[in-house]
Amino acid sequence: MFGAAQTTTNRMNDFEVASPPDDSVTALEFSPSTLQVPKNFLIAGSWDNSVRCWEVEQNGATVPKSMKTMGGPVLDVCWSDDGTKVFMASCDKQVKLWDLASDQVMQVAAHDGPVKTCHMVKGPNYTCLMTGSWDKTLKFWDTRTPNPMMAINLPERCYCADVDYPMAVVGTAGRGLIIYSLENTPTEYKRQESPLKYQHRTISIFKDKKKAPTGYALGSIEGRVAIQYVNPVNPKDNFTFKCHRSTGTSGFQDIYAVNDIAFHPVHGTLVTVGSDGTFSFWDKDARTKLKSSEAMDQSITKCGFNANGQIFAYAVGYDWSKGHEYFNPAKKPQIFLRSCYDELKPRAN
Repeated sequence: MFGAAQTTTNRMNDFEVASPPDDSVTALEFSPSTLQVPKNFLIAGSWDNSVRCWEVEQNGATVPKSMKTMGGPVLDVCWSDDGTKVFMASCDKQVKLWDLASDQVMQVAAHDGPVKTCHMVKGPNYTCLMTGSWDKTLKFWDTRTPNPMMAINLPERCYCADVDYPMAVVGTAGRGLIIYSLENTPTEYKRQESPLKYQHRTISIFKDKKKAPTGYALGSIEGRVAIQYVNPVNPKDNFTFKCHRSTGTSGFQDIYAVNDIAFHPVHGTLVTVGSDGTFSFWDKDARTKLKSSEAMDQSITKCGFNANGQIFAYAVGYDWSKGHEYFNPAKKPQIFLRSCYDELKPRAN
């Protein structure tokens, strides 16, 4: 127990989550701060078809609470706004609602293809679930009725999405980006081509100083992130930066995918995680890197912050970025928790 530390895969000496999934993590979400009890719950979806829930205690220990299984790999999860339910989107073309108190599961959405994204939309005059699928549609569900309130045809398959009322953004195959206004009823606001030359994998909305959603960060498979304002005051406000790259053999650069991006809920700084097995903290306003991690044993597939920004969670596992010949079944997926509040403070001007 105490002598085995040399071969650790915990390169950053963080808290390891107990009983992780059996396959790589596809979705990782902390409970919202609306819970009556000030507890942190963590949900993870995986390629092993499971969604797991843990309670995260103040000392960093994790207590496995429950687990549900879908009919195919889970591609996304999200919380209801009150923190009592979890939505689970799967390759089985369904989204199910998991009521944590009763531990019951019911189907609330369906598509004609795997469901890649699910997000809660919480507006002053309506609440619904937004789902994006490889069937090239975006649907909005009341969750109490079997048919969607609204279905929008996308130009291509949905690859990534984010929601921060009154804004939604969807990234599709073919490097398409569509921004929606969610006020009153979801309507297309702007359509643009990705500023990145390669396929995008992750998108995350950021807020301005008044806490209103104002733009998004987009990550691609070519080790690059674009910071895009929806309505830039100055065109130079939009920029891209390279990340998740390393010096390879004979002077060439090894370039890895950006697998996930998350913004700190208090500081507004961001983290990127990649196929190179590292996470990096960035200050987009100062255009500077705050911190880089050591490289893990495997890729980092997903990450997230808890509601008050004290805890950073990241999932380590194989993402098949180097093909089947690099898959090692002896290497198991892991989820780590890191105390991060101070490390993500913006650079002092």
